[in-house]
Amino acid sequence: MKYGKIGFDNNMYIEKQSEQIKKRIAEFGGKLYLEFGGKLFDDFHASRVLPGFKPDSKLQMLLKLKDHAEIVIVISANDIESNKIRRDLGITYDSDVLRLTDAFTSVGLFVGSVVITQFNGQPAAMKFKEKLESLGIKVFMHYPIEGYPYNVRYIVSEEGFGKNEYIETSRPLVVITAPGPGSGKMATCLSQLYHENLRGIKAGYAKFETFPIWNLPLKHPVNLAYEAATADLNDVNMIDPYHLEAYGKTTVNYNRDVEVFPVLNAIFEKIEGKSPYKSPTDMGVNMAGYCITDDDVCRRASYEEIVRRYFATLCDKKSGIKNDTAIAKIESLMNQAGITVESTRPTVKAALEKSEATGMRPAVAIELPDGSIVTGKTSDLLGASSAALLNALKAIAKIDDSKLLIEREVIEPIQMLKTDILGNHNPRLHTDEVLIALTMSAVTSEAAKQAFLSLHSLNGSEAHSTVILSQVDRDTFRKLGINLTCEPQHESKKLYHK
Repeated sequence: MKYGKIGFDNNMYIEKQSEQIKKRIAEFGGKLYLEFGGKLFDDFHASRVLPGFKPDSKLQMLLKLKDHAEIVIVISANDIESNKIRRDLGITYDSDVLRLTDAFTSVGLFVGSVVITQFNGQPAAMKFKEKLESLGIKVFMHYPIEGYPYNVRYIVSEEGFGKNEYIETSRPLVVITAPGPGSGKMATCLSQLYHENLRGIKAGYAKFETFPIWNLPLKHPVNLAYEAATADLNDVNMIDPYHLEAYGKTTVNYNRDVEVFPVLNAIFEKIEGKSPYKSPTDMGVNMAGYCITDDDVCRRASYEEIVRRYFATLCDKKSGIKNDTAIAKIESLMNQAGITVESTRPTVKAALEKSEATGMRPAVAIELPDGSIVTGKTSDLLGASSAALLNALKAIAKIDDSKLLIEREVIEPIQMLKTDILGNHNPRLHTDEVLIALTMSAVTSEAAKQAFLSLHSLNGSEAHSTVILSQVDRDTFRKLGINLTCEPQHESKKLYHK
């Protein structure tokens, strides 16, 4: 959190959100399928645009309901077959199912089962099913439905939802979550409503998406930041026309939910005789908008997030992951917000100037939580990110800039290990290596000890690099809570980069 300012009441959010879900369960007679969008326990986007929001807030909210809740994790067979990667973690979707299961169970939440959707005989999906079952996890199979979601008559029939296996659940609140978008969460919820109805069990459906925040203005920076985060998905925030018509109130939703709402309504009517909802907004249970305590803080944080997403998309294009369309969309969002890179992210100018002053070698600038900026340059011992990290710790711990935190005698053996023993070409220490060296130096050096003890104070800092950093450096910055952006260029002209 920049400058320590908070714009969101996390405790209020947990209370309001859990009460709202309890209320929705009661409205449906004691059984609710809750489609959980976004990340459940590592929602760093929300924590960046709503300073004060904890990345695990939604998890903490569920823990208040843990005696009433079970979790069902959904994964598409197509994503298993294609080894789809969750890019923020660098792991496949099927691996993330195991990670999520461990994370939920470790805090006392009950994971009831895994559902493999879109199953059409994919060999990798079958192997994954066998693996899960060998681990004692219940697995249910759901199948492609021709014409989904528009052929309502066929979908709501024995040949449609009827072919899907009925998920055995035991608690009033069933949270449907997934490793990422496109996994089939909504279809899983609707399929269960169909099967519960066949069994004479009353059940309902609700949707929990943090963004866009329905009771903020359409062009509020928090909602614009969500569009920037999903620029490659063609998500567009829009006024919910169904809510406006039904209640005369302006609310915000995104295009996919608005477009599919008439179809959802028809499915509800086909299953249960009538729809419980008059609008996509009605389906949601999100209370985040009520917990913003300082709108200005959240606006400024969202401006910064839009620019961060801009640089991330530029780098993704350099890597061949995204295209000009996504870049153009974020540029449009920046224009709508009335912001520029220069006005929003001072680390960019500082890093570029440092690079220019050092013969155009890579450089990194870090803006500390108090607003001060330090820089780091590339040397024969340290990469620019490592140098910037050490300089940032000196500034926080108020250590004289001329003081060496790590002696050359400590660094050189590590370099020898890297190059002579392990065969690396780059002798300069990465950020993880320099932190280990700092830890070793802290045993004998009081300055190094003070720097080491200041590491937690880096959380909420902003950093910019004049080149795309290695994965290990990016991971280290992320773990330290430093928000990193990079110029869309590599340090070398090599074709392969780690």
